[in-house]
This record gives sequence, structure tokens and C-alpha cells, in this order.
Amino acid sequence: MRLWHYQLIHYLPKSQLLAQWRELNSIFKNQPKHILINYVYEYPKNDLKEYACIVIEEMKRRGYKIKNMANFEAYFGSKLLPAPIDGKLFRNHHNFRYLHQCFYNLQEKFDRGQADFSEAQYDAINELMQNAWAEEIPF
Repeated sequence: MRLWHYQLIHYLPKSQLLAQWRELNSIFKNQPKHILINYVYEYPKNDLKEYACIVIEEMKRRGYKIKNMANFEAYFGSKLLPAPIDGKLFRNHHNFRYLHQCFYNLQEKFDRGQADFSEAQYDAINELMQNAWAEEIPF
């Protein structure tokens, strides 16, 4: 169970993006405890909602249909307003170090030949990382 660094959502291969939606739904429905996602419960729900909206928008951009939003709606209700993306989502966890960890995880998937991970996708992720390293952007 993992929530990819929010800066990588746009670049994820299809299998990781769709798995991200399944994991979010698990959080919305069951609020599981897992070492890789426990941090989300330390933040306001708006952080998770903003993150979920990034995933939803990317899925829509790629033409994937979301058949059921019931868990999302039940978890967030109608009182929360979407927070603007300010680069501080999950501030203490989705940082420069976590961006690197996620990158290396994706790099391994590419290196091992994940079927739905194209060279163009990897090149785009690599370019993002090269720019982050060059500019030392503390995501």
C-alpha cells in the first residue's frame, strides 16, 4: 500500500494510477492501518481530498472512467471544500526525500520491464527528477 508522491501522479503508468485509486478507496472505506499510509491520518482530510482529486483528474485526463464515487463521498461528505494545490500537500511526508523514494521504486519497475511503462513515460519522470535535482526543489 502506497500513496505515490503527488508530483508523480501525472507520470504514473496505468497500473500504478489505477492501483492508486483502489488504495484511496480502501482508505475511504476501511481507514486501514499500514506503515506506508498511516501518515495520512495525521493531516487534515483536505490534504487527502486534494490528493484524491489529483488522481481523479489524471484518470479523467487519460480517459479512464470512474464508476463509483460512493466511498469518496461518504468519507469526505459535502462540508469539506477542495483546498488549492499549494505545493505543501502532506507537507512533512511528500517531501524531496519521498519523491526520491518513489522515483527509485518506479525506476525499478521500468528496469524490470513493467509492460505498461513506456520509455517515454520513464523519460518524462527522469526529466522531472533531473530538474528537481538541478534546482534542489524541496517538494
